[in-house]
Amino acid sequence: MPDRPEQENALPFLPYGKQEICDADVKAVVEALCSGWLTTGPRVAEFEKAFAGWCGAREGVAVNSGTAALHAAMRAINLKPGEEVIVPAITFAASANAAIYEGGVPVFADVEPDTMLIDPASAASRITAKTRAIVAVDYAGQPADYDALRAAIAGRNIALIADACHAPGATYKGRPTGTLADLSCFSFHPVKHLTTCEGGMTVTDDADMAAHMRRFRNHGIDSDHRSREKSGTYAYDMRELGFNYRLPDVQCALGLAQLSRLQTWVAARQRLAALYDRALSGMEFVKPLQTRKDRTHARHLYVVELAETIDRDRVFAQLRADGIGANVHYAPVYLHSYYRQRGYAAGIAPVAEAASRRLLTLPLFPAMANDDANRVVASLAMVFAG
Repeated sequence: MPDRPEQENALPFLPYGKQEICDADVKAVVEALCSGWLTTGPRVAEFEKAFAGWCGAREGVAVNSGTAALHAAMRAINLKPGEEVIVPAITFAASANAAIYEGGVPVFADVEPDTMLIDPASAASRITAKTRAIVAVDYAGQPADYDALRAAIAGRNIALIADACHAPGATYKGRPTGTLADLSCFSFHPVKHLTTCEGGMTVTDDADMAAHMRRFRNHGIDSDHRSREKSGTYAYDMRELGFNYRLPDVQCALGLAQLSRLQTWVAARQRLAALYDRALSGMEFVKPLQTRKDRTHARHLYVVELAETIDRDRVFAQLRADGIGANVHYAPVYLHSYYRQRGYAAGIAPVAEAASRRLLTLPLFPAMANDDANRVVASLAMVFAG
């Protein structure tokens, strides 16, 4: 393998994802700290309204993580113990874990080989009398085929939930994420499009489900401190068993400040992905995942598939040695130890299992320069040349 130029090794480490914080974000957080409301204050509802509106939805329920957003969605559909939730094999574990939190049973569907999105035919084949929901994961930032999934559940009491944590700003047939499912869940983790440090939101057009999720995030209590303060009462009623999933005002202030730049960040991600597409188009051993013509891709992750003859571990190790933060998203969820202990085994989703061994995530975040992307491509080329 050819030696790397010494000056390349001196370059700063390039992570696969990175948040961006500016003076306006800091100012918004400080103002919230000084406002007297650190949690359950006015900025929560303000952020919910602003983000839901940005997504094209009527209601937003802010929570303290994308995982909590998925869990809240499971409670909103009244998932019962033993009911099944169909989830794609290629996703972060939280997409499936959320069903288990409510006593549900994850059922794993296979994925499309060129996008890693849930395969509607595979999902349809897994529907049984116990199926209560399908979770469509917008993998890497590209929406799933929602029309095909809707057709599969037509006339059945099955909810369609979007795990859109990768995909704010994406569209499917001209419709934005946030309008494609009964409930759409987003994450505000630091590597996502918009950050609240940690946080998430579920958006919906159903006011009753939104009210249920707001109660659920607050221990199952039918009011919060601010609403009781406003009405001059101390009494409250815990109507169900809930969780403390509240997102503080301070973090909502950060989210509000970041929201004004979200579309610009999506555009920057798309520009960098287009640069990668062009630069990698002539490489024999690497193939970017496909984007369907009826969708726009929000580009949370830039994922490529390596040729079967390539040792991914060697590529990963060399990129890391070059200061490039390659990553892998994801192994099939059911191959994790926890799921194996619950009786899941290899062979459930053969397309996902084969593809997952060849997936590699390249750095992508809005502050990246063209030279950063070119550095990644050059490092890849050196690996393949060796």
